[in-house]
Amino acid sequence: MSYDRIADLSLALNDVSMARLERETSSGFTRVSTEFSLTGPGGREGKGEDVTYETEEHDALAETGLPDLTGEYTIDSFSSRLADLDLFPAGAPDREVFRNYRRWGLESAALDLALRQAGTDLASRLETEYEPVRFIASTRLGDEPSTDRVEELREAVPDLEFKLDPTPEWDAALVEALSEIDAVRVLDLKGQYHGTEVDVEADPELYELVIEGFPEAVLEDPALEAGTEELFEDEDVRSRTSWDAPIHGLEDVEELPWEPEWLNVKPSRFGSLESLLETIDYCQERGMTLYGGGQFELGVGRGQLQALASVFYPETPNDVAPSAYNDPEVMGELPESPLEPPADATGFRW
Repeated sequence: MSYDRIADLSLALNDVSMARLERETSSGFTRVSTEFSLTGPGGREGKGEDVTYETEEHDALAETGLPDLTGEYTIDSFSSRLADLDLFPAGAPDREVFRNYRRWGLESAALDLALRQAGTDLASRLETEYEPVRFIASTRLGDEPSTDRVEELREAVPDLEFKLDPTPEWDAALVEALSEIDAVRVLDLKGQYHGTEVDVEADPELYELVIEGFPEAVLEDPALEAGTEELFEDEDVRSRTSWDAPIHGLEDVEELPWEPEWLNVKPSRFGSLESLLETIDYCQERGMTLYGGGQFELGVGRGQLQALASVFYPETPNDVAPSAYNDPEVMGELPESPLEPPADATGFRW
């Protein structure tokens, strides 16, 4: 199993520091995250990123700090230590999944440091090689949806592919225009989000419009309820249905309404390296197609998503485009897909 190849890596940890990151995004909100730096003997440093969405949680962490994490560990024993701690000392987060996000930030930093202390990288430890990563860009089309953003990005990168979020404002003319561009690979229906700013209520007409308008696109996170559930009784539609928001571990995959052929992997949702890797192994053993998902990472977290995609699912439509694609304005030369592995990929970092 993949986790067994990293679980016994030694980790010597002398200090933990944090940096607050902030950036405007193309989705119209200010993204804040916290980058953790774990330092060991000799000054070697491992980094990870807490992608908790609420700015207040990052500000609170900056004031309270983390419990003492210094000591000698393995990756597995460090994970066990985190499981026993409250990583939100200022008070419970608004959403329980934020606990996983923060834990992932620390576990990914620990893996980065442990690999560096061992003088190796993730791919080598897993007895494989980094492969070029195919990526697609995730973008919204505005309050009055149009193809403007898609066309602007395609002008900069002509072969760029997309993951888009359909909303009730989409109409047949927009769908036809997008389908003619022939670059939409994933449609995120956001029907599995509840109590967030990105919730989209189930709309049978919208679902039917995009199912028919994009006959080969992956359909992510539909809400299966009266009016929409019957659309997903069709085997062809089921075969291209994917899940994201409900997946926090292997049990969630096993409890889906049917065994999927597609799954979006957002590592921070899993919290621990063990949960992430056992789920990836399980899905790949069953022939599921996996693709990576991002969460507006501002620091090292984005490269770590790309590293995981490079090892496990390099050729699928990974929503892990370089951070420049999330900027409000398209500026300068944008990297093209696929991303080539870095010449020096020591640790868990790209």
